[in-house]
Amino acid sequence: MNMLFRFLVMLAVFFMGVNCSQKQEPYESLNLAWPQWRGPNRDGISTETGLLKNWPPEGPKILWRTKIGEGFSGIVISHGRVYTMFGEGKGEYVGCFSVQSGKEIWRLWIDDKFNSNKGDGPRSTPTIDGDLIFALSANGKLHAIDTKHAKKIWKHNLKKEFGGRKKAVEPWRGYATSPLVEGNLLLVEVGGVSNGKSLVAFNKTDGDVNWTSYTTAPSYASPIAITVDGIRQVIFFPAKGLVSIAPQDGHIYWEYPWKTDYGINAATPIFIAPDKIFISSGYNQGAVVLQLQVAENEVSVRKVWKNRVMKNHFSTSIHHKGYIYGFDNAFLKCIDANTGAEKWKHRGLGKGSLVLADSQLIILGENGKLVLAAARSSGFDPNSSVQAVDGKCWTAPSVANGRLYIRNQHEMVCFDLRQGS
Repeated sequence: MNMLFRFLVMLAVFFMGVNCSQKQEPYESLNLAWPQWRGPNRDGISTETGLLKNWPPEGPKILWRTKIGEGFSGIVISHGRVYTMFGEGKGEYVGCFSVQSGKEIWRLWIDDKFNSNKGDGPRSTPTIDGDLIFALSANGKLHAIDTKHAKKIWKHNLKKEFGGRKKAVEPWRGYATSPLVEGNLLLVEVGGVSNGKSLVAFNKTDGDVNWTSYTTAPSYASPIAITVDGIRQVIFFPAKGLVSIAPQDGHIYWEYPWKTDYGINAATPIFIAPDKIFISSGYNQGAVVLQLQVAENEVSVRKVWKNRVMKNHFSTSIHHKGYIYGFDNAFLKCIDANTGAEKWKHRGLGKGSLVLADSQLIILGENGKLVLAAARSSGFDPNSSVQAVDGKCWTAPSVANGRLYIRNQHEMVCFDLRQGS
């Protein structure tokens, strides 16, 4: 009898383990994450395949909707959890949600809410690294948070400690840059127009300052890390132009002046491997492709082309197979990355945003229209479209493990993009 009882218990435990592993498999065992602004490589591209190439008339299947507060913070996903930032009441929060249900797991207050006639709440997208998430409020409070215990580990007040943005020639629209993890460092554009502390490297574990560098007013773009001919560089895009920094010590490799009205550079630089960078801005500017050249461990830069065909107001473009897809203000365009020549343009989506997954552009229009189109230089021919949400949508979509995440000013929605699901 005892042996039979033990056998039944072991059998039950076995099947419980099988069921649990099957339940977690879609997001845990594959571990396909979107852990930071613009995805794993900060290029707006998902490497996933097997996604839907056409949607039904009602759009892809909605897995869940959940209410959130105001803001333009992006959505990041890792280890079965979804994170974003939002404003509610008088505060700004980091929120953690379930991938499966969208149910809120925890929230942490990080600052008083930023208010603006362009929209209230946070602008920056948090960055996940292991069990830590790094979050920057619109008013300049930088936090490191333990995601397992919803506990703040360290924090800095960028305005108070480093000068930050105090006065501006245009209405300051809040800190929007997203922190970048590079090795054991967290790199952030903090501002500080006269003290050599515009760019700061923090120890990501304890928040100690490793180095400070450069002097410029801040803008709104997020940095990227690249390697060209063995030289690792972090590319920042503050108010007065592009600057390349050695991540280990803050050494300045090169600068490229880029003047816009009001000092607004909002779109993230795009690395075109193996040695080129694309940048674009609105506010009476345009776009340029630069080529990097390495000699004796130093880096120089030369202009390949420059024109006004593509002017990214705030939405960052996508580079795919020699072409750049992005929003020239309210026109969606495709341009040749080698020459800057326009291939096609389309109007009707406002100042939208986009990502690339399985060679398909997933486009979120400014007013909540969701569009699927193959990334082709020959023309814009949407496969599917649906009015997904209402209101203002200035946040780029995120893709993780066959799921698409979008948000507006009051809700976050998760769609199933997997074939056969």
